[in-house]
Amino acid sequence: MSRVRFPRRFDAVLIRNQRVSPWRRVYAGVTAVFLITMVGTLGYVVLGLTPFDSLYQTIITITTVGFSEIGGREIDTHYRVWSLFLVVVGTLSALYTVSVFVEAVIEDNLNDRIRRRRMRTRIEELSDHVVVAGWGRVGQAIGMFVRRMGHEVVVIDSDPDVDSSGFLRVEGHATEDSILMAAGIRSAHSLIAALPNDPDNLYVTLSARALCPDLYIVARTSHLRNEAKFTQAGANRVVNPHQIGGSRMGAVAMQPHVAEFFDEVLHDDEHDVAVIEFTVPAASRARGMQVGELSHPGDERALVVALRKDGRVDYLPNPDPNVVLSAGDVIIAVGSAVQLKALGRMIGDIEAAAEIQLGHMDETFE
Repeated sequence: MSRVRFPRRFDAVLIRNQRVSPWRRVYAGVTAVFLITMVGTLGYVVLGLTPFDSLYQTIITITTVGFSEIGGREIDTHYRVWSLFLVVVGTLSALYTVSVFVEAVIEDNLNDRIRRRRMRTRIEELSDHVVVAGWGRVGQAIGMFVRRMGHEVVVIDSDPDVDSSGFLRVEGHATEDSILMAAGIRSAHSLIAALPNDPDNLYVTLSARALCPDLYIVARTSHLRNEAKFTQAGANRVVNPHQIGGSRMGAVAMQPHVAEFFDEVLHDDEHDVAVIEFTVPAASRARGMQVGELSHPGDERALVVALRKDGRVDYLPNPDPNVVLSAGDVIIAVGSAVQLKALGRMIGDIEAAAEIQLGHMDETFE
């Protein structure tokens, strides 16, 4: 059964791109030194030195090199007072910049190690999560939808600068077995290969299937002619985003109200309604019941809109109320959280039914 869990606080956020960078203090220090150098140079120019001599005198003063002062008649009380000012202010700024630079290097390296260690520990504790290989626009859309459905998401991407805030992440190439293992593929609910090119997605599919024979794999393809190859490689489902996007745009143009309804049901978590799939377990008390006993149009129960009998590949839309349910049947139902929970309990998966909570998701991350 597909489990929906709303709302949920995702306290596994271990990579925060919005975290205050220790390098900001370094930038501030460098800026201060630059401004003091410019002001010091201007001051010496006012005191009578040439622009180059002024810059030279400012730098040796700030860095306390110890060379003799430049200037002859220009060296007077005002000259020495200005030099003392630069020695105090400039030297302190330079020392601050050096100290925060060393601190930033150590802190950044230490924080990175801590984050990576915490991430590895958190991923090792995960189960029933979804691994998304590729964090482009398609991968990000997948991650947001899967997270809205209540599953943890582990991202695999080789780009160190990609913004994966709010998600666990493994940096590396998803085509490598070690990276897939680091993402916890053996305990994952499913893997979605969303890399931008077919060869990489095909390789990820092959590797994942070899590592986990029972893993549910969804692969992205850019060409319809490659779907058979992905299936042979072990993908359970093959999706062409371009085809789906084109079909959806056509549906919006030709049947805008139908498209809007399904958008609200499938993608809008502001509404207390969703389409959920249930699988009838072997020990379910719904075995032997008729579809009509599960729901009736107009009552307060979830509406069964489709049924797939065990062992068949096609669905029965709006199934006959007299169809008898058996173990392994897949039921597609639409309804509110209360209605779906009731249907889940009737089918027999009480734990899963208790986790169905529709509504606005809490976007606050720990």
